Amino acid sequence: QVQLEESGGGPVQAGGSLRLSCVHSGTSGNCVAWFRQAPGKKREGVAAFYSTSGSTYYDDSVKGRFTISQDNAKTYLQMDSLKEEDTGTYYCAAATINWSCSSWNIYRYWGQGTQVTVSS
Repeated sequence: QVQLEESGGGPVQAGGSLRLSCVHSGTSGNCVAWFRQAPGKKREGVAAFYSTSGSTYYDDSVKGRFTISQDNAKTYLQMDSLKEEDTGTYYCAAATINWSCSSWNIYRYWGQGTQVTVSS
């Protein structure tokens, strides 16, 4: 049984930082990732973490600004230098297929989402 619950979202000014947390269970050895969905747009993968090796993957739009990390039953997304276009609902997700954690279509388990609003 895979369960995920994210938190840490909120309003932030452009250039600021937020740290999202995802508490999860049943995800050992799996891929854990962060997605986001802006209003009126489709959900997109942001960052992924391979729990077995610690490998990380990032969408080009957040490279150098976001950092995904994991310890115990939590996965974090540190977001720095936030931009208005980072605004959206951020979801924590998990996949049992871990051949390629950066293949965004493998994710099947989702949290409820946490809202991030970046104002300029």
